[in-house]
Amino acid sequence: MPTKAKRWVLASRPQGKPKLENFRLEDVTLADPGEHEILIRTEYHSVDPGMRGRLSGDSYTAALPLGETVDSAMVGIVEASNNEKFKPGDRVTGGFGWVSHALSNGRGVQILDPNIYHGKVRPTAAIGVLGIPGLTSYFGLLDLGKPQAGDTVLISSAAGPVGATAGQIAKMKGCKVVGIAGSKAKCDYIKSLGFDGAINYRESSDIKAAIAQACPEGVDIYFDNVGGAMLDAAILNMKDHGRIVVSGQVSEYNRAENELVGIRNVTRFITHKLRMEGLVVFDYFKGFRAAQAEMAGWIHEGKLVYTEDISEGIEGSAKAFIGLFEGENHGRRLVKVS
Repeated sequence: MPTKAKRWVLASRPQGKPKLENFRLEDVTLADPGEHEILIRTEYHSVDPGMRGRLSGDSYTAALPLGETVDSAMVGIVEASNNEKFKPGDRVTGGFGWVSHALSNGRGVQILDPNIYHGKVRPTAAIGVLGIPGLTSYFGLLDLGKPQAGDTVLISSAAGPVGATAGQIAKMKGCKVVGIAGSKAKCDYIKSLGFDGAINYRESSDIKAAIAQACPEGVDIYFDNVGGAMLDAAILNMKDHGRIVVSGQVSEYNRAENELVGIRNVTRFITHKLRMEGLVVFDYFKGFRAAQAEMAGWIHEGKLVYTEDISEGIEGSAKAFIGLFEGENHGRRLVKVS
């Protein structure tokens, strides 16, 4: 029989920080699964700051149309199946957005491998430390940053899922790691993960000087999740041949085009021979499985720790997303749907 479901859609395009009125929760009815289709009940879905750009216009992919389901990753249970690749009870992950249920022909849906997802590796890791955030850390740091033992690595938004993972990987590679975060609690958290230093930018009137104090010999790799003035301050502390990995620009996401801070200290790219490169993690798709297997091994061995910030109920999805831009989250922010 048909399934009663809920979904969040984009109701209007945000101007500046997203507001609740930019989103709408709808009741929908899903038909029974057709030929080769499966019905999935969402257990958890993610809320992602990188989605902000698509709400206003074209980003790394096309703008999200008004009235369409807000994108995100999810973990769920197959409730019914007419697809030979899936059976009821399978735990799966896919990109169906802020929904309580989804119909799919199976394309893009992956069954969670019980050889990986057990013990310390919870199913939610598939949309966190072993999903896009963690893979961004892995490929961004290792492929673009190319850390060497003894390097100094500086990470902004270091208590978030991307920054915290990148910092721990850098420590495994023998680097000195300093994180920038927005509260004492977050600074204490990243130090508990093994970071060598932490800068509370909310308590610093001069972030350039704070970085210089924490990294007196300069920075070899800056893993940037923030952009804007913080990026400029990091540039002024880079060593010769320093590498800047652009993972995110959360300080710029809510600015209009004519309000973007951008980069001012470009001369340093000449005088210090710096390299700056961004990434879209999907370009590394062929390497996902190998990276996930290696990272899962680190988690089981206790070398990599992850934290999740979970709110209850799909009714709060929009509020959970908006809170990302207020610095509310501590770890990977997820919504528990069922």
